Formats: sequence, C-alpha cells, structure tokens
Amino acid sequence: MGAEGLFDALYARGPVAASVDGRAWLGAMLEVEAALARACAAEGLIPAASASAIAGACDADRFDLDTIAAAAGASATPVIAIVAALRAAVGEQVAPHVHLGATSQDVIDTAAMLLARRALEALLTDVAAAAAAAAMLARAHRESPMAARTLLQQAQASTFGLRAAGWLVGLEEAADRLREVATARLAVQMGGPAGTRGPQVAARVAGELGLAEPTLPWDAIRVRPAELACALGVLGGVLAKIAGDVVLFAQTEVAELREGGGPGRGGSSSMPHKRNPVASISVLACAARVPGLVATMLAAMRQEHERGAGGWQAEWGTLSDLLTLVGSAAAWSVDLLANLEVDVARMREHAAGLDGDTGDIATLIDRALAVATP
Repeated sequence: MGAEGLFDALYARGPVAASVDGRAWLGAMLEVEAALARACAAEGLIPAASASAIAGACDADRFDLDTIAAAAGASATPVIAIVAALRAAVGEQVAPHVHLGATSQDVIDTAAMLLARRALEALLTDVAAAAAAAAMLARAHRESPMAARTLLQQAQASTFGLRAAGWLVGLEEAADRLREVATARLAVQMGGPAGTRGPQVAARVAGELGLAEPTLPWDAIRVRPAELACALGVLGGVLAKIAGDVVLFAQTEVAELREGGGPGRGGSSSMPHKRNPVASISVLACAARVPGLVATMLAAMRQEHERGAGGWQAEWGTLSDLLTLVGSAAAWSVDLLANLEVDVARMREHAAGLDGDTGDIATLIDRALAVATP
C-alpha cells in the first residue's frame, strides 16, 4: 500500500492484504498457467506429460518476483516475463506447450478473479464477525433509551438497539451483494489474443479453478470487475456509516459510546488526557479512499476494440487497493464493534423528555435480527 508498509497497520489490517499482494498475484498467474496446460491436455492440444511438467514448474517460490516486476515495464504486463521464466524452467521440448493459445489478458484477468474470490472469502468472514457484534449490541440494548438524531440535532426517543440493528442490516445487505458477485460473477477469461477462442478450454479452466464460465470472453466488456468494485464500494460506505456514528457518539460533549481496546489505545502525542476513537478513524480513512478507486474501475470500462489501451492496465493495482482497503475497514470494524463500550446512563440522560412512539422498536429489531447470518 505504499511507503514501504509504514501505514499498513491502518490501511492493510486483517487477512485481505496478503491475498492480493505481489506474491499472491504471481502465484495466481502461475495457477492459471497450470490450469491452462491441464485444460489443453484434456482437449488433446498438448501431451499429458507436458501439462504435468508445466504444472509442476508453476511454483511461485521458484520465481523471482523482483525480476519479473522489473521486466513488466518493458511490455506493460508481467505475464511475458512469467511465461519466459516458465518456459525456461520446463526446458526446450515442453516450452512450446506453455501458455498455448492464451494471451496476457487471459492470465491476468483470470488471476484477478481468482484473487478476488479468495480475498472475498476473508473479507466476508470479517463482515460476518462485525455483523455478529452488531447483532449482540442490538439484543443487549433493545430497550436502552437514546436520542435519535436527524440533521445532527436531537429528534425523537429511540433505543441504541435500533441503531445497532440498522448497522446490522446494512452489513448484511452489503455482504449479500458481495456473496452474489463471489458466487456468480467471478469468471474465467480464456478467449485468446482477440477473444475468438472457442469455449472448450475456458470451460475446463473454469472447472479447474472454481470460477464461473462466461457466455463470451469479456476482454473489453468490463462488467464483471466493475460489479465487484461497486459491491466493494457499497460495503465501504456501510462501514464508514457505522464508524462515523461512533465518532460522533464518542465526542467528549456526547460521550454515549467509547471504543475499547485496552490501556494505551487511542492516545495523543501531545494531549495525554485524550482517548481517540482509533478504530473508527481507521475505518473512515480506508473508506475515504474507496469511492475514487471505484470511479477508476468504472472509468476503465471504456476500452478500445478487443483490448483496452490503458484502461485494462489501470484495473490491476486499483482492484488490489480496493480489496485491501475495504478488507482493512472490515477488520477494523470487527475490532470496533466487538469492543464498543456503551454508556447507557449518558444515553438515557440525553433522551430524557423527548417524545416519540417507541412501541414498534422491539418489532423492528426482531426483523433485523431475523435476517442476520447465523
């Protein structure tokens, strides 16, 4: 995420970052090459022995990431250097069977979908944990009175349980969209240099890697990565909403919520009396960068003819950053919600004298809890 990891504790918290780093990309591209070789052998295009040799050589530990990264600048893709290294590894006789009929875009797009699926598994685990913590807050505080706020002003009487139930529903709805993308929209790309290759090899590669099989190659029709980006953007927005609420409630003048986390958490370099809401701040910092990255993914959809000149290349780092930032925000949100401290007496004090029909609140909370992931 830049600055040689100095800010990774904020921007790259949790398991997602490692699943989309340079080493993970290299490993995924080699997995695609291995799956391609096995698919070509199954279709009778190369000998089975060649496929076995290629798959055996597709071990990321055998390749120097820095060398491949440096070579990528000469061709605007790392795949050419990977293929050259792989051909050298398997020897002269098998080398012509490496990367057969494929192009750099086939490998990178398929690797991106493979990485995204794995990153979403980790991300959704954290979202589920955050949702479970929100559900616990909703249950525990279903009758804890608080002042609802509209336009930043006190409005009517409510309960903190209803506020937490709203957080829960937002998390569940955003997670549902990401699960749909992960299940149905992450598809293999195997159309060959101009998108004209038949579907047989693509179907076999999809089966090997556990990805969806597209109707047609999607080289220049970038609906799938755009859908992924938008779903990540929605989740980032939900996480920012929750963190923003906590920041407001944690203000000294309000003091209805506090972040937990133990001694020394949230300290100031110049004001030792402060207890800053660092988890919320970190979520907001991550989420603030997400809309621009989503916009980049949408802007990249304008691609020329059968392959984009710049738009496609703009997706790679953008998607990695999106997954990392939203993954970090989700990991921070687990910390935030699981350790949240609620000052019920302070909430009751602020809600005193406010009108409002609270009779349906328990029903609304129960509806929210009913949709929660078990």
